[in-house]
Amino acid sequence: MRNEEKPIVVFGGTGYLGRKIIKKLLDNNEKVRILSRNSRKAKIILGEDVEIIESDVTCRDAIIQSLEGVKAILIYLSALNSKLIRRMKQIERDAVLMIMEEAHKANIDRLIYLSGYEIREDVLRKLNIIKFGEIKLEIEKKIRESNFNWTILGVAPSFELFFAFLRNNKMAVPGGGIKPIPAISPEDVGEIAAQTILRNDVGGKRFRLTGPEAISFPEAAERISAITKKQIKHIKIPLVAVKVVSIITLPFNPLIRFIYYALKALNNFPSDLAKSVPEDHQILLKTFTYSPITFDMEIKNRFMER
Repeated sequence: MRNEEKPIVVFGGTGYLGRKIIKKLLDNNEKVRILSRNSRKAKIILGEDVEIIESDVTCRDAIIQSLEGVKAILIYLSALNSKLIRRMKQIERDAVLMIMEEAHKANIDRLIYLSGYEIREDVLRKLNIIKFGEIKLEIEKKIRESNFNWTILGVAPSFELFFAFLRNNKMAVPGGGIKPIPAISPEDVGEIAAQTILRNDVGGKRFRLTGPEAISFPEAAERISAITKKQIKHIKIPLVAVKVVSIITLPFNPLIRFIYYALKALNNFPSDLAKSVPEDHQILLKTFTYSPITFDMEIKNRFMER
């Protein structure tokens, strides 16, 4: 039986990570509310147990309605797709600031924000890709300066990233992806985020969400080869090719430009952050109760059970 407590509102609930978080909340018998531009599609994705308000997240009246009587809010809004990319500032910045403003008026105390793993302004400026992280930098600053009982979750790339470049036993990666990067299972993100929402002892903290190790793309290819017994060849594609395409297509498809920024950041991931991944993972294990999914487990789930 669904409990009668106040609901939790998840902004970005139909997204890839949002639906994982909501599933964990529902499994814990929590009431969940979301905003969606398409309630029929949202029901197909999330099921009948989620309260859906049909509206755009940039609509102030809808935000006010969504915040009525809730006990906590989680924000994970992303416009990184071809349909929404031109509205990125509206969705990822303006809507989030509006949500915070109205939540403050509604006396809502608990706020969870999902951000990038670690956003270093100096690194982004050095790489000349400040636009890739400037919105999240601003939002994190606003949250830290607020009176909310906040927690920021810096989410590492999903394991899906490694498989996204895999075609016909070849892992062709722009820039090569030689440097190790943190990565995590979406299931683990869902579990940790759901627990974070329901706890009040992790307020005022920022966690880096990662699996137990940092992995490079060449290493990922080797691990997939060893487990599947299929030779996966790692191929380095010049990153400049993506840059050229992003410049040419910018007037009518700005998404490719942001993909280029992401690839440039990935290929220049700070070594000190990569080295701290095991420590960051241990902090998660000590703070939250879950059984982490490793990259090897993910490989087996994808290939060995088919």
